[in-house]
Amino acid sequence: MLEISARKVARIIIRAREFDADLPREDLSSPRMRSTAEAELRNYIGDLNDDEKASLVALMWIGRDTFEPEDLAEAIATARAEATVPTADYLLGVPLLADYLEDGLEKIGIDSSEIEDEVRGY
Repeated sequence: MLEISARKVARIIIRAREFDADLPREDLSSPRMRSTAEAELRNYIGDLNDDEKASLVALMWIGRDTFEPEDLAEAIATARAEATVPTADYLLGVPLLADYLEDGLEKIGIDSSEIEDEVRGY
């Protein structure tokens, strides 16, 4: 069972898109400069509890096809066991993070578009 609300994931998706928009397009391999979006994203992820962080990583893995949706519990357990760096550091190093999180939600049967609109205030 996913141990993070879809609303929290939607907030992270929105911030991850803002973070991606702040990255220089000419050289994505260069060190990333701290931006407001990055700081907010790091703080938000950092404030999650350990169960939420493990679920967030597992959801990204499902969206990336590292795990199948029916293996959610195994993905969460693996995320807990393999956590060696701060979750925000790990996730912000994943290209297409927002897309993977959206795909992960969709694969477990949650449509994030309406939740994202609600979080944005539409």
